[in-house]
Amino acid sequence: MELQCLKQTKMSTFEIKMPKLGESITEGTIIRWSVKVGDAIQEDDILFEVTTAKVNAEVPSPVEGTILEILYNEGDTVEVGTVVARVKLVGEDSVAETAAPETAVPEPAKTEPAKTEPAKTEPSESLAAPVVLEVKEEAKWYSPAVLHTAKEAGIAPAELYKLNGTGYLGRLSKKDVVSYIEQKKNGSKPASAAPQKRLLPVPPSLSETAAQALKGFSGEAEFIEMDPVARIIAERMVQSKKISAHVTTVVEVDVTKLVNWRKREKDAFQKQEGISLTYMPVLVEATTKALKEFPKVNASVEGTRFVLKKQINVGIAVSLDDGNLIVPVIHDADNLSLSGIAHSIDTLAIKARSNKLKLEEIEGGTFTITNFGTFRNLFGTPIINQPEVAILGVGYIEKKPAVIETPEGDVIAIRHKMYLSLTYDHRIINGAMGGAFVKRIADYLENWKG
Repeated sequence: MELQCLKQTKMSTFEIKMPKLGESITEGTIIRWSVKVGDAIQEDDILFEVTTAKVNAEVPSPVEGTILEILYNEGDTVEVGTVVARVKLVGEDSVAETAAPETAVPEPAKTEPAKTEPAKTEPSESLAAPVVLEVKEEAKWYSPAVLHTAKEAGIAPAELYKLNGTGYLGRLSKKDVVSYIEQKKNGSKPASAAPQKRLLPVPPSLSETAAQALKGFSGEAEFIEMDPVARIIAERMVQSKKISAHVTTVVEVDVTKLVNWRKREKDAFQKQEGISLTYMPVLVEATTKALKEFPKVNASVEGTRFVLKKQINVGIAVSLDDGNLIVPVIHDADNLSLSGIAHSIDTLAIKARSNKLKLEEIEGGTFTITNFGTFRNLFGTPIINQPEVAILGVGYIEKKPAVIETPEGDVIAIRHKMYLSLTYDHRIINGAMGGAFVKRIADYLENWKG
């Protein structure tokens, strides 16, 4: 895990930043602080715990020193690279402890009673660093680019505070500041920002939106706040639907040979390998074979380019006890034997449910499998795990009467059937390819010999 820390020589401090906790992760939510302002810390002491849609992690300190500032509270969602705390380096003189940090933006100067004109507030000399500006018991956060642009334009902190933001959760972007500057030059009146009490949408009471949602409902209702992971997953699912052109195709598979093979082999496998033999290793092996034949399914889309991945890294969606999902990844799954895949799945599932997955075990996936059959569901239409371009849904195996062709003619027999559903991104995979790919997986399963 890369922890970005920047030493400020004048202040003799290190800036602790929100680390990047996985591929495509842009933010994390602070669950718990292990330190408080004034605490002495050693190198590698745990500072805080952070959660993302993919993983929970403890963030250690890269330096020895004393906690000068904690800039975010527990429950706050913070963008990657944003300063969350500052540490005074060990052995430095006490001047740095009492001096105001260079990155603090001065509050607007108060008007002297004897004067008729209010005093002008000058911009800080160090607007290039992320800071917190407290006004009316509220806090707003600004990126280095925003503060640098504001400094060059001579925009005072109190003036900056009043601007509307169009970024994530209403945050101010560089584009907003540039637009504001242009409006001032043209003589038009910029819009003022409405006060923002929270960065996270938490409805503690019946808000206007909630009242609208409950319009016509006469019974009682309870509001339950999403936990940090659920909020991130919800956002990523909505984002995926906006990014990819989702299409789902479904095929029914006769897995009677596979079911009979497992019945024959499961006891010996348990004795030899020490783990249960499930259908998932077989599904992974069949999928990796199909992915080799259809490389566009093992890909991603970047702008107008298709990126075909050379490695086949299969993610397996795992349901956690708290109702959330996580997707640990089997790297180079096509190079593993069936028993190797089985052990990988078993190990990753145990780690996922005990919250002990490592960063490298949840990133780098190129294709995902999710098992609806665990809950006795016949099939589903899963949402693509970005930046991948397809996801396979596995349904419940059930006995069905089916027509079987024999040399003596057609007969009706009891067969084990299941549905496979493939959701794919129509920007790169057309209907013919999507249908052929999932049919190829079905062919491997129907003719399984072990």
